[in-house]
Amino acid sequence: MRSERGAVTLLSIGHASVDFYQGAVPAVVPVLVAQRHYGYLAVSGIMLAATLLSSVVQPLFGVLTDRRAMPWLLPVSMSTAGLGLAASGLSDSYLVTWLAIALSGVGVAAYHPEAARLARVVSRGGHGAMSWFSLGGNIGFALAPLVVTPILAAGGLAATPLLLGSAALGVLLTLTVLRSLSRGDAADRAQGARSGRDDWPAFLRLSAVVVCRSIIYVGLSAFVALYAGEHGVSGAVALFVLFAGGAVGTVLGGRLAVRWGRIRTVRIAYAAVIPMLAGVVFVPGYGLYPFVAATGIALYVPFSLHITLGQDYLPNRVGTASGVTLGLAVSIGGVATPAVGALADATSLQVALGSLLALAALAWFLARGLREPVSAGCSSGGSSCTPGSGSDRVAPGSATRPG
Repeated sequence: MRSERGAVTLLSIGHASVDFYQGAVPAVVPVLVAQRHYGYLAVSGIMLAATLLSSVVQPLFGVLTDRRAMPWLLPVSMSTAGLGLAASGLSDSYLVTWLAIALSGVGVAAYHPEAARLARVVSRGGHGAMSWFSLGGNIGFALAPLVVTPILAAGGLAATPLLLGSAALGVLLTLTVLRSLSRGDAADRAQGARSGRDDWPAFLRLSAVVVCRSIIYVGLSAFVALYAGEHGVSGAVALFVLFAGGAVGTVLGGRLAVRWGRIRTVRIAYAAVIPMLAGVVFVPGYGLYPFVAATGIALYVPFSLHITLGQDYLPNRVGTASGVTLGLAVSIGGVATPAVGALADATSLQVALGSLLALAALAWFLARGLREPVSAGCSSGGSSCTPGSGSDRVAPGSATRPG
């Protein structure tokens, strides 16, 4: 495709069409409870199939895509995600429903490592492009309940096949991008992207930062509506401004990285999380809203930068890096949320949300130890790399190739 921006736009919409199925599961659950009378344990099992299983499997697909580029996996995984959710409402069997949701989750997991690799290829490692790609997923997740709820309200669980439309759109747009990339061009860019040494210590530190961020964000999104209600303001509005702030932060992160550099942007973002989250915990009434929005922005500014940093820390394992930053590390937030809820039951929501401040401080401390990835040109004595510069990226097309 002549226009890199056009390719990234199509991939972003494709990302939205896949993450739509992640956001759709919470909207399907109330209908399962109403029509099939599922209890809390059964619902927990459904959510486990949709989230934790998907996140754990995701790095495995990353390892596979590191061994060989598999662009065909994108339309296949999109179709799998759609077919799984479409089948979830067609049987009264809990096992069949669980397996269908799990299949959808595996489709979502299979998509992300290869899609992140392809986004890196078509954008030549641009931070802004990756932020738009990430934003697509956020939008798809957020739109899912708005689309799924009225469809299932009108047709019940028998209407779940209608949700295949999102996958069909994503497949169509992604195939357009794949057809526009010649095999030689894709191979050339992929070889350039694999230049350099893998920096595992830096990648593991980055993963720890992502884990802290995940627990903060998932915990906040799970309980901020209830907390707002306790303070006499709308919980729905609190959730909306949190998600809206996240969308703004995702786009802003790419722009700030171009101006300030990725590492500086990440450090400033996590430093900002601490006072903004403190405002959420301690400012009462309507004053809660601006702090919720600011916290959402600060938590999402580094989101796409985590992906590009991980890819540059592991230039020979881009799929693995994408699978971990998008999958395994992120799943910890969902695993840790029950602990936050248990603390709230034992004390109060304010204490539980206040405990997240410790993780915010830890994320900031860990981020201070991150360093800009060194390109192949730098490692071989080249002068083209200036860590921390405004354009601090390793462009796959310009990296020195081995041999």
